[in-house]
Amino acid sequence: MFRIPYHPNAFLSLKRNIQPGLSARTKIILALEKRATTATKLSRKIGLRYATVLYHLHLLEAEQILSHKGRRFYIWTLTDMGQQKLVT
Repeated sequence: MFRIPYHPNAFLSLKRNIQPGLSARTKIILALEKRATTATKLSRKIGLRYATVLYHLHLLEAEQILSHKGRRFYIWTLTDMGQQKLVT
């Protein structure tokens, strides 16, 4: 279906999975596998706009792949579900 390999957790069950979204979520998940960080730092690191990163972070949080902690500046981390690779 898709030519580019995407992270298995980038596929969402509540939304349509189109290539730009899958690509953005794959970049976000791969960056968060290395280190938990804020949305601002994440957007600079992966080269996407802040609004785009924040949108996908909230989508991934709704799917319980990510969670955030902190008050003013959220630190985004992978949950146990987000750290597991899906088996197809």
